[in-house]
Amino acid sequence: MSRSLRRGSIAAIAAIAIASLSSCAAGNTPDTLQIKPDNAAATIGTNLRLNNIVIVTGAGTTGDHTGPANVVLNIANTANTPAELQSITVGDNAAPATFEDAAGAPLSTIVVPAGGSVVIGGQGNPSATAASASVHIGGFAKTVFTFKDGQKVETQAAVSPDASLYKGFGPTPTAAAVPAKPATPGATAAATVPVAGATTPGAPVVPGAPTTGAATPSGAATPGVPAAH
Repeated sequence: MSRSLRRGSIAAIAAIAIASLSSCAAGNTPDTLQIKPDNAAATIGTNLRLNNIVIVTGAGTTGDHTGPANVVLNIANTANTPAELQSITVGDNAAPATFEDAAGAPLSTIVVPAGGSVVIGGQGNPSATAASASVHIGGFAKTVFTFKDGQKVETQAAVSPDASLYKGFGPTPTAAAVPAKPATPGATAAATVPVAGATTPGAPVVPGAPTTGAATPSGAATPGVPAAH
């Protein structure tokens, strides 16, 4: 093969390789694969893979935070038997998470089917919520996963508020209690209506005035009035 022909062949192969890499890159971005970069991941044994682990706190939370937080992740199971996630603890205080199904009913464990995967967090998926996790927003939080067969893994998961990429993944706000309506001043006491002819307690007696309701004897002189002749 001539030198010029060899050079042409090498150039063609290089062009094909570049085109192939470009097409792969276009289809493997975080957006097209729905992968959020720089999130924690962990492997347990040879069959369980925990991907994109994030701790999501409530909207508007900043700095050091102690309160509700959701654990968001995807668990893949390549074994031929189901795996059961038994517990998750979050933060420096190892706050335990409680599990619920997509309808909000309590779960004792979250089952990852054989050869399948489960997304935890987000609409239509089971959830894991720690009621009072101590974390730092924008930092990382110690997160421990324990499975029913005794397998256990610890990782440092990123902490984010319910905003931007994680909008809608945070804990559901608890409805505030409605304060009792205060009583209207003066409305509790019933008005007292004086009875005709009754003596008002504490009222002074007018000298010379006849006693209310008392009958004056016939022909008797009224005190203080001179008798007629």
